[in-house]
Amino acid sequence: MTRGGQGLARVAVIVRAGAAPLWWLGVCAAGVGVLAPGLTGRRIGVLAGAALFVLATAVVAYGGRKRYATLAASASRAGKHDVLQDRAVTVRNWRRRHRWWLLLAFLAALGTAFALPAAGGLLLAGCGAGLWLKAAWLGRRERADEALVWVRVDWLREGAGRPAGKPVKGYRSTGIAAGDAAPGGARRKSPALV
Repeated sequence: MTRGGQGLARVAVIVRAGAAPLWWLGVCAAGVGVLAPGLTGRRIGVLAGAALFVLATAVVAYGGRKRYATLAASASRAGKHDVLQDRAVTVRNWRRRHRWWLLLAFLAALGTAFALPAAGGLLLAGCGAGLWLKAAWLGRRERADEALVWVRVDWLREGAGRPAGKPVKGYRSTGIAAGDAAPGGARRKSPALV
């Protein structure tokens, strides 16, 4: 970076990056898992999976909100030499860094089907749904504050890709129009042609 600038990645984009792979891997594992009768039978497996889905969604969606809110409230303004990372780059980096964990989680979800059909897959899908809800909550905060929150890329690397991990000492903020991702981390919609 030039003149003391830092590489910055959007917090909401990082949170949202794991949602789609966890959701689809979970749905896949649940679909395959329901084919096996398992030790407990399909009905019990699916009911246990539904309970795990709801629990995982709630835990992931609400877990750590206080830390995110504290960091966002004390965010300092990004400098003119800071470099804002593109949404696609942030998502690709997160998924590349976590690909082996995602694969292990998928295999574990498939493995549990022999005991509780579909339960492991629904648990994984619940984690993905929870991340989507957390990203949506961050998006509502960003709209209300009219400021997008960013985290330094070097702190992100030290914290194993966690945007609110211990190495993260603070966030940076920019105006609502900065970067190529909308509040909440979704792709920005292109303006309608008139």
